[in-house]
Amino acid sequence: MSEPLRVLHAIRSDGFAGVEQFVLRLALAQSAVGHEVAVVGGDPERMRPALAAAGVDHVPAARTAEVVRAVRRRAAATDVVNTHMSAADVAGVVALGGGRRPALVSTRHFAQPRGRVGPVPIDALVRHRIDAELSISSAVAGAVGHPTTVVHTGVESRPLGDGRPRDRTVLVAQRLEPEKHTHVAVRAFAASRLADDGWTLEIAGDGSERDAVRALAHDLGLDGLVRFSGFRSDLAAVMDRSGILVAPCPVEGLGLTVLEAMAGGLPVVAAAAGGHVELLEGLDERTLFPPDDVDDAARRLRELAHDEPGRADLGTAARARQQRDFSLHAQVEGTDAVYREVL
Repeated sequence: MSEPLRVLHAIRSDGFAGVEQFVLRLALAQSAVGHEVAVVGGDPERMRPALAAAGVDHVPAARTAEVVRAVRRRAAATDVVNTHMSAADVAGVVALGGGRRPALVSTRHFAQPRGRVGPVPIDALVRHRIDAELSISSAVAGAVGHPTTVVHTGVESRPLGDGRPRDRTVLVAQRLEPEKHTHVAVRAFAASRLADDGWTLEIAGDGSERDAVRALAHDLGLDGLVRFSGFRSDLAAVMDRSGILVAPCPVEGLGLTVLEAMAGGLPVVAAAAGGHVELLEGLDERTLFPPDDVDDAARRLRELAHDEPGRADLGTAARARQQRDFSLHAQVEGTDAVYREVL
């Protein structure tokens, strides 16, 4: 490897959703190849133990001002500040100001332009001070409104399950928020009538729509057939025993849960939008359904559930694609190349 770099990741957050997990995973991988890494932001209880075990410092930052202060304190001992999401982009620009400073790199996670601060577009405030921008997928790069470098999110490859047959479980693993369209997955499961064949639905995740999704399951006659398991820190193990993952969100920048399912050979049925298409297109025509089309999702789900050899073949092909095109090693190398170019 080239000369190690001093890297500071910054996100304004006290949560632990997809972006925070992205930061945690990348920081640990960069540390493992010799970079000196620190992280600002993210839920301390979930971020700090894993980071500390690898010798990576963590600074909590739930507010923009806290990100600004943390970046300023570490700027002199940093080569690259890598910000994640718009609030951290603004904080990075404010913290670093003018004159001699570390390089400022922004990672774009969502397939949309930055928002606004009042009437002013955030892009107008930050773009001229950001040295480079990464997009986690081509879908994101095509939506942000200006050129960026695509460096696909990667995950660690992991061994397949223990060889036991998978359960007849359809898994949904995501935050229960409006943009995730969890209702589509619940309605598709009901319409598939897979419950008549002994299949159940597991919903792993939590959020503001939990009660609404529970009520929908009740209204659809799914009492006793849907298990709400909340946030799962052992999601890989849950995936290893599940039969099919349904990913109904129509706005994923890439689709981390889908990628993690691919890494473990779990077949996926997903909305054909955003990064899902990059991940799954060409593997099996049953794996992508038109966004929000409940009947088509139910058809594809039913066909895969009734085709055990086809599910196994899809899982094997998806895992091979993940290992080839979406590895953590490739992500670290691609990110490193952008850092060194701006330096």
